[in-house]
Amino acid sequence: MGFLDWVRGVNEKLEPQGATTTPPVPTENDILNALDRTQQLARDAKLHPFVLARVNRVARVIRDTLPRMKSVGLGSSDAYAVMATATDYLPEALGGYLRLPRDWADSRPIDNGKTSLMLLIDQLDLLGATMDKIFDAVARADADALIAHGRFLTARFGHEATGGELDLQAGARSIAPQHAPQPSPPPGAQPAGPVNPLDLP
Repeated sequence: MGFLDWVRGVNEKLEPQGATTTPPVPTENDILNALDRTQQLARDAKLHPFVLARVNRVARVIRDTLPRMKSVGLGSSDAYAVMATATDYLPEALGGYLRLPRDWADSRPIDNGKTSLMLLIDQLDLLGATMDKIFDAVARADADALIAHGRFLTARFGHEATGGELDLQAGARSIAPQHAPQPSPPPGAQPAGPVNPLDLP
């Protein structure tokens, strides 16, 4: 069950019996299907590579965010922004551009000296930055949960792990070369080395 399925279930429980039904909240599959359609539309339209890259960036961040949203309890405004970006804002920005004659859209300034293509890029950059912020919030919530769990373990078991200590001197001593004892010469043998002529018989 995805996050938006869970939201829809909560909404159904909160609605009084016999109330007029509102449009259903899109499920996670609905959102993923909307992204698939939008990306396919962008590919079929043979858009500029920098436009296609921005569309794919927004879609990728949404795909990365969706599975995590329920577990971190993301606020409803952020959840709505993700859903609306996938199902409305992104396809509408692309559709508005594609309804225009391509040469006209790419060359005719229409707003403060910007062409329709430039405006589309601005909108895609804004959507991408917004989705990045929401993904950061999701990841930060996961990181906060990890920190909280570590504090719980510290409180439960009484001390914080330090990761161990590394005694480099002990390691050096253990691998230092050991000199093997020299064997003693057999009885009557002459020691090796220079011979003193006075010692000769």
